[in-house]
Amino acid sequence: MSNAADIPARPAFDLLGALKSAAVTAVVAFGLFSLLIGVRTDQGPTGALELTPRLGALGVIVAIAFIGGFVRALFAGEPIDFAGRVPNGLKAATALVGRYFGFALLAFAVAEPVLFYHNRYFLDLGIQVLTYVMLGWGLNIVVGLAGLLDLGYVAFYAVGAYSYALLAQNFGWSFWICLPLAGFLAACWGVMLGFPVLRLRGDYLAIVTLAFGEIIRLILINWQSLTGGPNGISGIPRPSFFGIPFVDEENGFAATFGLEYSPSQRTVFLYYLILVLALLTNWVTLRLRRLPIGRAWEALREDEIACRSLGINTTTTKLTAFAMGAMFGGIAGSFFATRQGFISPESFTFSESALVLAIVVLGGMGSQLGVAVAASVMLVAFELFREFSQYRMLVFGLAMVLIMIWRPRGLVATRTPSVFLGRPKEVPAEIVAEARQ
Repeated sequence: MSNAADIPARPAFDLLGALKSAAVTAVVAFGLFSLLIGVRTDQGPTGALELTPRLGALGVIVAIAFIGGFVRALFAGEPIDFAGRVPNGLKAATALVGRYFGFALLAFAVAEPVLFYHNRYFLDLGIQVLTYVMLGWGLNIVVGLAGLLDLGYVAFYAVGAYSYALLAQNFGWSFWICLPLAGFLAACWGVMLGFPVLRLRGDYLAIVTLAFGEIIRLILINWQSLTGGPNGISGIPRPSFFGIPFVDEENGFAATFGLEYSPSQRTVFLYYLILVLALLTNWVTLRLRRLPIGRAWEALREDEIACRSLGINTTTTKLTAFAMGAMFGGIAGSFFATRQGFISPESFTFSESALVLAIVVLGGMGSQLGVAVAASVMLVAFELFREFSQYRMLVFGLAMVLIMIWRPRGLVATRTPSVFLGRPKEVPAEIVAEARQ
């Protein structure tokens, strides 16, 4: 029996270790964004594509990643111990890349509006990616953590969008009031969906959720007096910066803060708004996983019968999973409505549910980082193959088949346990002696 002196202590913070951690983060960021940011394609005088280096923008990303990695090591107090904590060889590289990939991706997300301030295309693409990341994290609660297959998740997305549009137009409420109300109403619909499917599982659960999504879409089409029917709802109020509108007037955002007016200011505000909402979704999900309800979700995912035998109320567990996932979907839908200014039932078809579910499955069910990576890769790939629209879905389907063969558990198959021991626990010799007697 080992005593307390034999238990290895946690490595203390040192400056050299923090610098090594920051350097690893910077190298990962350089490898990820060297081709995406460091090189730009332009059309030359003859019509041929020319490559233009953008070392300044790439340097900003790498610098942000380096500083962020150093600060992270400073506050965490756990710099990388290259001597023993990380295995050697290929496993060491994989562990390092996996550890700092998410932070490098976050650094790029924060710096994107600064790098592409005058490029509306990249800003809109970033907003779209973050919207689907938030949707993927919301569905990940239902599918990845609770193990409940939901094919009608777009219904909560639609409920949030129409709730915001109707409340803002009919009552004149601001965006900051309608946003939580839209999430609350979507959560109520999630509970309504949860009650009929309490005794269903597997394929039967998938069919009922698919039918629920179609019912919501048909209601939006046929209830013309409320939803506008196929014509949708237009003129949805735009969000403001805590009451300051983004207009070229004396009371506008630019004039209030002494800035030169630019249409990109509204787009940058929307970008950072969806980034904050997505990060809030991620933070709440991670916190819920550590609570008893999060552990109950994971127990339900592994084995429902064993979950009941442990005394866990499966009814409450399922309803909370549907409600939390629906709430985040509704908040994302309200953001979509205020960003577009127009919504119609055509934006909430089954293909949207299939896309979000594909993001969760391909990224790795239960993995927050995997969902973010899958959403980024899929949305950017769709844009790159836009010129080959007739082959785009064929390539997408082939890629899904290959990933399911190569990585059947998703791109990021590992999941951080909700509860784990940071260090071995000492067992006193007296207790061992009593157990032997």
